[in-house]
Amino acid sequence: MSLYFDEFAVGQIYKSPNPRLVSEATINSFAEISGDKNRLHVDEGFAKKTPFGGRIAHGLLGLSIASGLLHDMGIVQESVLAFVGLSWRFKGPARIGDSLNTTMTVTKTRALGKKGGLVVFDAALTNQKGEVLQEGEWSLMVRNKP
Repeated sequence: MSLYFDEFAVGQIYKSPNPRLVSEATINSFAEISGDKNRLHVDEGFAKKTPFGGRIAHGLLGLSIASGLLHDMGIVQESVLAFVGLSWRFKGPARIGDSLNTTMTVTKTRALGKKGGLVVFDAALTNQKGEVLQEGEWSLMVRNKP
């Protein structure tokens, strides 16, 4: 059910259909893939002594999960041409056991010719309590309907 450029309108809101669980294995796998093995993410004994009181997920893991949740929405699976930019803020930690959701609100559209246009979203990553953990603006190039 991908949407094409001309089907997006300012004010539309899209929410991820199913939350993504942050598990210990998720964090460990991201540490291996990214090479970021900061003790705050991989060492519970160390992390307990920090202001966070325990292990937290990598900020970039949260951003990656948000991107995956956008894919799960199905709105751009077939129509996105490129992820062209973002401005992103990290507001709070994602923890082991958190269930994360993403909300995307269309804030701007701009036609770019025959191929498609730019769709700008306000994006938010929230936990099961509704707390905003990360937020910002994403710009996607989306193709026109074939």
